[in-house]
Amino acid sequence: MMHGYAAAGFLLAILPVIATPGASMTLLVQHVTTGGRRRAVPVLLGTATGLYAHATLAVAGLSTLITHSAQAFTVVKLAGAAYLVGLGGWTWHTTTRPRPPASADRPGRARSVYVQAVLANVLNPKAASIYLTLVPQFVVPGSSVAGQILGLATVHAALMAVWLLTWTALLHRGARLVREARFRRVIGRVSAVVLVTLGLRAATA
Repeated sequence: MMHGYAAAGFLLAILPVIATPGASMTLLVQHVTTGGRRRAVPVLLGTATGLYAHATLAVAGLSTLITHSAQAFTVVKLAGAAYLVGLGGWTWHTTTRPRPPASADRPGRARSVYVQAVLANVLNPKAASIYLTLVPQFVVPGSSVAGQILGLATVHAALMAVWLLTWTALLHRGARLVREARFRRVIGRVSAVVLVTLGLRAATA
């Protein structure tokens, strides 16, 4: 069982990481500006799924194995970097295409956004490093390790959801500006550059 002081300490420690723009924020801005507030839902769910995936790996001890295998960690890091660069390239490409009609903006699109968010987190070395280095600092001996790690992942996911929902509300307040094709194109291209930059940074870190 997770102790209250451990959860509070982890929350404070994770705040700067969450406030740093990353793949989830980039995806949120990109999809909310093109598809409205409902696009925030698959981004949030995908982000939470990715965080729980890292927590599960930490519980299973696989993250520790990667830490002690330079080759395995390099493979994970490069896979994540390649995905972010590829996603950035795809995002840039989509800015040159007209926005699909509302009838095409349905469940298939939501599933695609969800998968993007999951992969952006699962293949993100920064997210992995949190569960390799930061989370163990808040695990209290004598209690269930699995319960504590999953509890901390819940704190992480909840705080991330609050952060992304706050930005969703801010983007919605600027709905008139968001509806302008030029603004969406600029946001899309900025998002593409950020994703590629994150990927290159992950590959060289």
